[in-house]
Amino acid sequence: MSALKSDSFSPGASAKNAKAGAFLLSASVAGMETVARRLRRHIITMIGKAGSGHPGGSLSAVEILAVLYFKVLRHKPSDPCWPDRDRFILSKGHAAPLLYATLAECGYFPRDELSTLRQLGSRLQGHTDRTLTPGVEMSAGALGQGLSFGIGVALAGRLGSQGYRVYVLLGDGECDEGQVWEAGMAAAHFKLDNLVAIVDNNGLQIDGWNREVMNLEPLNRKWEAFGWYVIEVDGHDLAQLSGAFDRAKQVKGQPVVIIAHTVKGKGVSFMENNPDFHGKAPDAGEVEIALRELE
Repeated sequence: MSALKSDSFSPGASAKNAKAGAFLLSASVAGMETVARRLRRHIITMIGKAGSGHPGGSLSAVEILAVLYFKVLRHKPSDPCWPDRDRFILSKGHAAPLLYATLAECGYFPRDELSTLRQLGSRLQGHTDRTLTPGVEMSAGALGQGLSFGIGVALAGRLGSQGYRVYVLLGDGECDEGQVWEAGMAAAHFKLDNLVAIVDNNGLQIDGWNREVMNLEPLNRKWEAFGWYVIEVDGHDLAQLSGAFDRAKQVKGQPVVIIAHTVKGKGVSFMENNPDFHGKAPDAGEVEIALRELE
């Protein structure tokens, strides 16, 4: 991966912030595209081997995590509990394969450990467990919890006069949960401008299209009505995502939500916009086809 250079982990592109001791990442678009392809291949391989998992919503959010971990977040794989790290919270916890792949690519644990997904005794369970896995900030399972958790973390940072930022990844189907909107009101009430929510807006959930299960539109105006600053982007455009995160840092006095328009199952032709692959693992033949498409 010649497009990325590293002084703290591999692959990564980090420059040491002498003032804070932070590792601030600075990856090119070409470098992040390479990372994104690797993440997709990891997701397919590990879910295929496990025979269980959620490929659709993991694949749809790949570019979001590529930009966050290789461009935006201050973090130290060598010190996962570094107090000044930015916090990433995976609220849509069934997309754990994506987070595990990203953490492995950053160097939080060896890449070959990805093959242990969902095995007994593995640190990589079907939903994230912060007591097991280095780099995981919240144990997940029930949807709708992550934004509330993120608010607590953001408030703690403010009370402790710490400069870290908090990023929470939500699924659009997850936004059916009433707790998401209660949290949305609270974040605006407390003017949490150190908090950014990202909605992986792929239009599908386990039961089908959101518009048919529980219509969320107009999603942007809902967030605005709850007091959030709204940014909308193509969730697979690395430059747009990078610009959105830069813009979010400039917003003062209110939380920011980035609505990332994505495709469920992105990158694998027979998984794209296919609700069957919300929670179904590809078989051996499908793994082979998918990996060829992701070369």
